[in-house]
Amino acid sequence: MAERVCCLYRVSTTKQVDHDELNQADIPVQRKACREFAAKMGWTIVDEEQEAGVSGYKVSANDRDKLQLIKKKAEQGKFDILLVFMFDRLGRKSDETPFVVEWFVKKGIRVWSVNEGEQRFESHTDRLTNYIRYWQADGESQKTSIRTKTALAQMVQDGRFRGGIAPYGYRLVPSGILKKKA
Repeated sequence: MAERVCCLYRVSTTKQVDHDELNQADIPVQRKACREFAAKMGWTIVDEEQEAGVSGYKVSANDRDKLQLIKKKAEQGKFDILLVFMFDRLGRKSDETPFVVEWFVKKGIRVWSVNEGEQRFESHTDRLTNYIRYWQADGESQKTSIRTKTALAQMVQDGRFRGGIAPYGYRLVPSGILKKKA
């Protein structure tokens, strides 16, 4: 019998979300990679959940509805493997996410990443590797926050508009500076 897989896709901001032909939120890069990986492994995807615009750094696992739903399904025995694009899709909190991953493993759910393989807890080294992974992801989130805050502060210092509705009494005038699309 093929292993039953639940996939979790997550992006931190709504700006990272694409929309399908029905204008529903979609995370196609992660979805495609997980589907291809599951097919290559001979696994059957039985569930896919996505968190669009949910920070894995700012939002606790306890406050993430989709992650809580997946935990409930794990307790009900509805799948055998939790598959993510990369492990940081599960979260980026060094004091929380390693224990979320371990929770799944203790429930008999294997936790896999398309890019990083399976997370195991068979040795002390496995536990340390798991902790370091999320400690590093936590640090990356902190550095991203610093870069963003610095860039926004510089925009204000330069007198550039940061977006949104113009304050009362002001009008928007094109500056000639355009944001390039990626």
